[in-house]
Amino acid sequence: MIRRIHSGGPFEEKIGYCRAVVVDGWVYVSGTVGQGDTVIAQCRSALDVIGKALKEAGAGFDDVVRVHYYLPDVSEFEACWPVLSETFGAHPPAATMIQAALIDPKFRIEIEVTAKLP
Repeated sequence: MIRRIHSGGPFEEKIGYCRAVVVDGWVYVSGTVGQGDTVIAQCRSALDVIGKALKEAGAGFDDVVRVHYYLPDVSEFEACWPVLSETFGAHPPAATMIQAALIDPKFRIEIEVTAKLP
């Protein structure tokens, strides 16, 4: 059984995807951007959206096993480290940071996660 989770974000309908897909005990959360004027605010906002999708799927940040961070400006990544460390705490996932252009220049970070259902 495949379950799709929608957050109602504007790009979901325009592009044709959902926030997360739950299948075979795994939760795949789409790349998620956040709102705000700073990379830190956008990071927190994106994690909030991801956290809601994980919760709806029956998981949490403790269950995340893989995360990808996409930033147009890699020099901004370090500012997010305290937020990420606080979010994942004692259960850090495997992680990759990639420099990439995002869908709109106003976005400064996009975060994608994979979690295993408990």
